[in-house]
Amino acid sequence: MPWTVEANQMANSRTAAVTAPAILARKQGDIPLVMVTAYDAPSARVVDGAGVDMILVGDSVAMVVLGYENTLQVTTDDMAHHVGAVARARPRALVVGDLPWMSYHVSRDDTVRNAAKLVRAGAGAVKLEGGRKRIDAVQAILDAEIPVMGHIGLTPQSIHALGGFKVQGKQLDAARSLVEDAVALAEAGCFAIVLECVPDGVARMVTDSIPVPTIGIGAGRHCDGQVLVYHDLLGFAAPDHRAPKFVRRYASQELEATEAVARFVADVRAASFPSSDETYHMTDQMADAFGLYGATVT
Repeated sequence: MPWTVEANQMANSRTAAVTAPAILARKQGDIPLVMVTAYDAPSARVVDGAGVDMILVGDSVAMVVLGYENTLQVTTDDMAHHVGAVARARPRALVVGDLPWMSYHVSRDDTVRNAAKLVRAGAGAVKLEGGRKRIDAVQAILDAEIPVMGHIGLTPQSIHALGGFKVQGKQLDAARSLVEDAVALAEAGCFAIVLECVPDGVARMVTDSIPVPTIGIGAGRHCDGQVLVYHDLLGFAAPDHRAPKFVRRYASQELEATEAVARFVADVRAASFPSSDETYHMTDQMADAFGLYGATVT
């Protein structure tokens, strides 16, 4: 049966909300998992209506919504604000809140407090970056009964240490280290792990080595699922913006939106907006009382 928005919404209405245990159980499934970012209620309605399994309220909000050059500028309060906006759309998909830089690089108590802030805002799970060095943070959050998604490979919060946005795991030792990180995160209790910008062969080794789903972004086809940024796949970018290699654009909505607003600008300047049908009019009696004639005429 062809996919339609209406058919998908009807199917979703008959299906229970997605949970972290349900995502974990999909490791053995034949249908890949799908995660897309969203940062507000309208984008959450769009991606949930499309049938995604998970909505990531990513710290990528820093760049694609707030205009920063990297993800390091957003705070836990910023993330809670956007998680809340997404959650108020009441999506069926699991809402995963990104823990921002320096929110889990702190004491166990502060780490749990920051994770709890995202859950109180509406997240059903949190995501953090890093491998074995973040096991203590993962365990602290899990001890608070909050599901955790891991994230290894290119970890954008570490761009200064990594020397920029570069493919990770290209050398033998680095590839082995990624597998070890993934195994450690899975053993610690993460219900899924994002693999970002790693060779497809490395992603396959990781996927085959752990009992939890891998979600790829720039990691090839052998992951258990895929994630893209909402604004990337819909083409909200300047025409000269060079998207990463792994992005497939399904629309050019920034161009379409600009053209639509330009038509509005032209209509206003040509005095063709608003029309009579788009205007609230006085009654003829009131118009006569004020000495206005033809008030209901275009």
